[in-house]
Amino acid sequence: MSNKINVRMSGLGGQGVVTAAHILGSAATKEGKKSTVNPFFGAEKRLAPAESYVRISDEKIHERGEILFPDIIMIFHPHVITLGKCYTMPFYDGLQRNGIIIVNSEQPLTLGDDDLRKMTELDAKLYYIPATQIASDIGGTELATNMSMLGGLLGVTQIVSQCSFQAALEERFSGGNFVASGTTAALDDALKGKYDKVAQLIEKNLDVVNEARLQIIEHQFI
Repeated sequence: MSNKINVRMSGLGGQGVVTAAHILGSAATKEGKKSTVNPFFGAEKRLAPAESYVRISDEKIHERGEILFPDIIMIFHPHVITLGKCYTMPFYDGLQRNGIIIVNSEQPLTLGDDDLRKMTELDAKLYYIPATQIASDIGGTELATNMSMLGGLLGVTQIVSQCSFQAALEERFSGGNFVASGTTAALDDALKGKYDKVAQLIEKNLDVVNEARLQIIEHQFI
């Protein structure tokens, strides 16, 4: 990966897109890199479109707000693509050459010929991962879908190390004071409520991450 990486995360309310972005940005910072995290959402309600943008660089970052030209696009729910529940259309808009797209879906989605042609022209890599299923099976709750998605990201890139990621995860749920909104705080509390202790939460979520790294599969364009 280059020394400057732009990640756009698109999902639905309740999937932890904002939390995922914060953990990724924190992990990059722990490695001595610069990072900025910018969430974007309308009405704070479950299943409403939500996006987060993470910039990571070896140098000072001056840009803020929406990422128009991402190197990596993470799609947290198939409806972002199939139902257009996305602030950025088409979902791959602005993707840089040799970019990466990671989609949470148990099966490859039916994409239009124009979409496939455009991604082929960009030499893009498209990956699918059953993130929600992994979250339910390994973590015991769909609220860990964001951890599955981050695990998939770690499985196909060297964007941050496992060590830095674990440190950021521990900080987030062991007393970190970042709160993007009341809804995000409520989701954090709901996730903590699924486990007896914070240590168990962290252990289970790391299990989710490690399993996701193994299950992400590259889709071959035909």
